[in-house]
Amino acid sequence: MKINWKALIAAVYVSFVSMILVLVSMSAGQKIDLASEDYYEEELKFQGKIDKTQRASQLTEPLSWTVADSGLQIHYPSTFADSAISGKISLYCPSDDRNDRQFSIHSSYHEQTIALSQIPVGRYKIQVDWKGGTETYWNEGVVVIGNKTRWP
Repeated sequence: MKINWKALIAAVYVSFVSMILVLVSMSAGQKIDLASEDYYEEELKFQGKIDKTQRASQLTEPLSWTVADSGLQIHYPSTFADSAISGKISLYCPSDDRNDRQFSIHSSYHEQTIALSQIPVGRYKIQVDWKGGTETYWNEGVVVIGNKTRWP
């Protein structure tokens, strides 16, 4: 049996090019979620976030949250009046950006409950950017909706 080297080399080359084209088309079809569409502007504000986090860690009564049957309960420090607490709560779902949610802070008796019906089941990074009196604060952590889990 005589081997035709030209045909063998051509077959290897064509199969290699075909494999590369398949991999390129598969990678082009992948969905990539950015943490934020305007990540560059957020990076410039990062030092402010560090300062807010440091102020939040120095509070005698820290902000906390609990997942209960009634919903995601956020507990604000009682050192601030309810009317002096404002800001926003962001829930970022790393696996699917369609599940991301944002809520305004509305404190009542130093608590706020967000109904579980407003949040799809999943794992979220919770970010609370809030203002108590004249100072601003930043708290973040992980929350799992669907399981009864408490994260300070």
